[in-house]
Amino acid sequence: MLSTKSFLLAALAAVASAAPGCKPPKATPTLPLTGGASELPAAPSNLVLKKIILGHGIQNYSCAADPTATPVAKGALAALYDITPLYPNGKPQSLSIDGFNALTSTVLWTQDLPLNLGNPAAAVAGAVLSSTQYGATTSPFKAPKDLTIPNLAPLKYAGRHYFDSTGTPNFDLTGPGNLKAHVVKKDGVAVPAGADKGPLNTGAVQWLLLGDSDLGISNGVKLVYRVVTAGGVAESCSTTGEGLSSVPYTAQYWFYG
Repeated sequence: MLSTKSFLLAALAAVASAAPGCKPPKATPTLPLTGGASELPAAPSNLVLKKIILGHGIQNYSCAADPTATPVAKGALAALYDITPLYPNGKPQSLSIDGFNALTSTVLWTQDLPLNLGNPAAAVAGAVLSSTQYGATTSPFKAPKDLTIPNLAPLKYAGRHYFDSTGTPNFDLTGPGNLKAHVVKKDGVAVPAGADKGPLNTGAVQWLLLGDSDLGISNGVKLVYRVVTAGGVAESCSTTGEGLSSVPYTAQYWFYG
């Protein structure tokens, strides 16, 4: 039986090796929909899509001593990769829409976590450990490096995602424009049925709309959408016990400005 990793790579190879001349249709990137009862609001018409980015990292949580307590979100850490060129638009390296949206699962299951973790074994792709084992060190980010996936052009390193000392999400993007987003949650919706629950089988984190904090910190970005998520939901406090825990996740981030 094929492992999850082998299955995903085989599926991606089939997408990438389509018959010559069978190019994806040209398309203006369209924000994904959950197909559920609620959808995130569309970006205003005066904003333009700047980048589509894939984030790969961990969602952080804390638990009280009470095993019936609800885990409290404590931010996230992720390396960011530019997947804009892979969006279905008729260019040679673009994917089908199914292949494009499968990237989050492919990366989550086949690529090592691009972070410095206290337990290096937890960074291995597909590792299934207690969420207490995925915590990052005080210097969590590794040197910038593109992500190499078989049958695809390298995913170019695009920056990092973290929460600052005030608990506010930040996205620092490299490249032209030095885009930066300092954002707060504006809206959230449930993930689609069948969303990838991740290696710990805990579930996929919500899809979100994040808006500029209006503190003058952002640069070139007004809105960030977190969509097509895989993994990242906390284990229960009865499982982890009191203290900190982290769960691997991936997501698409769409930047508008």
